[in-house]
Amino acid sequence: MRDETTPTHCPYCALQCGMNLRDVPQPGADAGTAVEVVERPDFPVNRGALCGKGRTAPSLLSSRVRLSGPLIRSHATGRLEPATWEEALRTIADGLRRTRETHGADAVGVFGGGGLTNEKAYTLGKFARVVLGTSQIDYNGRFCMSSAAAAHTKAFGLDRGLPFPLEDIPRTGCVILVGSNLAETMPPALRYLTELKENGGRLIVVDPRRTRTAEQADLHLAPRPGTDLALALGLLHEVVAQGRTDEEFITARTSGWADARAAAMAHWPELVERITGVGVPELREAVRLFCDAPSAMVLTARGPEQHSKGTDTVSAWINLCLATGRAGRPLSGYGCLTGQGNGQGGREHGQKADQLPGYRKLDDPAARAHVAQVWGVAPESLPGPGRSAYELLDALGRDVKSLLLMGSNPVVSAPRAAHVEDRIRSLEFLAVADVVLSETAALADVVLPVTQWAEESGTTTNLEGRVLLRRKALDAPDGVRSDLEVLGALAGLLGHEKGFPADPEEVFEELRRASAGGPADYSGITYRRIADENGVFWPCPEEPEEAGGPHPGTPRLFLDRFATADGLARFVPVAHRPAAEEPDAEYPVLLTTGRVVAQYQSGAQTRRVDELNAAAPGPFVELHPQLAERLGVAEGEPLAVVSRRGRATGPARITTSIRPDTVFMPFHWPGEGRVNSVTNPALDPTSRMPEFKVCAVRLEPAGPAGGA
Repeated sequence: MRDETTPTHCPYCALQCGMNLRDVPQPGADAGTAVEVVERPDFPVNRGALCGKGRTAPSLLSSRVRLSGPLIRSHATGRLEPATWEEALRTIADGLRRTRETHGADAVGVFGGGGLTNEKAYTLGKFARVVLGTSQIDYNGRFCMSSAAAAHTKAFGLDRGLPFPLEDIPRTGCVILVGSNLAETMPPALRYLTELKENGGRLIVVDPRRTRTAEQADLHLAPRPGTDLALALGLLHEVVAQGRTDEEFITARTSGWADARAAAMAHWPELVERITGVGVPELREAVRLFCDAPSAMVLTARGPEQHSKGTDTVSAWINLCLATGRAGRPLSGYGCLTGQGNGQGGREHGQKADQLPGYRKLDDPAARAHVAQVWGVAPESLPGPGRSAYELLDALGRDVKSLLLMGSNPVVSAPRAAHVEDRIRSLEFLAVADVVLSETAALADVVLPVTQWAEESGTTTNLEGRVLLRRKALDAPDGVRSDLEVLGALAGLLGHEKGFPADPEEVFEELRRASAGGPADYSGITYRRIADENGVFWPCPEEPEEAGGPHPGTPRLFLDRFATADGLARFVPVAHRPAAEEPDAEYPVLLTTGRVVAQYQSGAQTRRVDELNAAAPGPFVELHPQLAERLGVAEGEPLAVVSRRGRATGPARITTSIRPDTVFMPFHWPGEGRVNSVTNPALDPTSRMPEFKVCAVRLEPAGPAGGA
């Protein structure tokens, strides 16, 4: 047994909190060792603090809850039954090959996940395009921050969740936090807001619910769900009306102000009050707090982003920053709080439908030529952009006949989930690689058990753009292989013996070359540097020898210029429009969704941890006392939330912390409590983000579950 601990990172959210893993001997002569989590106070993001999910993460390493060997669906019984690795891999290769030969390359789909390491995301994208020759690849990170990414790119020429490190937040003067409940989604990050207030800074929280985070605010704005765009435009109108724009900054460092200003001036405060429900005095107080501060930030999360107008909404908040000179300056700017563990890196290196490694665009001839040279293929052999995540899922069984899925559980996490489940069931062939038998894996023809965070090394990129190194702390159980081994073996069976190594550091070295010169340039980052420096911020190009030393990385973007051709930030003129689905007589209530502190995403992993289940055992329907009284609903009474797409059920939780016109459900559970059976797949025209955060519903006593 080793005496030392292994420094690594939590497998869950985009904070990627630092932790140490220590060996724990197990009873029995051949029982081996397990690991336990101990503090790692030297890592600056969390400084040793961990939430319950991070503390209990080793529970998932137990053979009691995880997959321990490959499974193949028996033609005779219809059940998943144990198989050898050779049988399972051959079955997958034959299934994918058969689909390609019968229906063409684009009839094969690949669906990845925002929790995959950079090495896995990179290899999955390469496998799809080089081995399968398909354009049909996307990932569940499309459901995370794609709207913010699109708006960030439009305005600044580059998308990185936070253009500054988290350590800057307590040092600014004011933060507007839009649609984020950090106290439950990223508990260790709440300290940054606490320290902000201790330092004399002000906090404004925008959320239709009075969450634990909103309770910390100096000012809580509770807009009607689906109206964040109008709210941001109303604030910008007030900034202009009060003469609080930074004209010097606008002239020197931006373009497009006249059109954006005209669009905002059409949203006068009284109109915005009618749309949002936020009073004019509150709007003016928010502007005062934001503009009186010497520096300020706007941080958004899924609340304003998961809408069919999410890109425009984020653009409106960016416009507010630009108009007040709160971007491209120290301790100021717009940032997005990425959700998934590698949501940032996962979309930078090729598992997104329109991107190649280094955040290059797939339809850019120069980008194609560069990456093709690294991969040793002809640029013209690379397929073009494919379908976005929901569109890909919706095409299953129709245009896309077979699917290889890694690290995602769309049966629970996708919008209009009952429909998505039907599409998955209609596939000719489905192969899933996962740690546990998720609801999606349970539908597969072949299931492969893969290694977890503590059993493999690899890099992730956290919400700051800090590239981190997860280190292997123990061996995986017999019968379990890594995703990289899986992809390498499948590539070999499909005629590509070389180019798909199983060693993550070897993959990362190729990723460095593929990303070189791209917007997300990792070429100057190595495993050794990450370990020595507690992470390295991209972009970090490889410097020539005459430069005198390695590039230091870029913790803070845009201080000298923005990443546009002329160095200027772009205002984007936007106007409010209603949600894709507004309440009516049949569906008179608004539904919004989100997370609870003890569960994570689709819950496939956290629902297998006893301590977390004890804290959050199941779904619930949160509603205001006025709405409960009108409906005759009592606390704890089973309640059905019904939309045009389906229904979800849970006990009523009556609270004054939510608007009377709105109900809330968390989205971590399958079955009758699956709220994504209800949500709306209407897509943002730019980001292709579904409208998870608002739809029209009615409430009724819980009856037989169903959905369409």
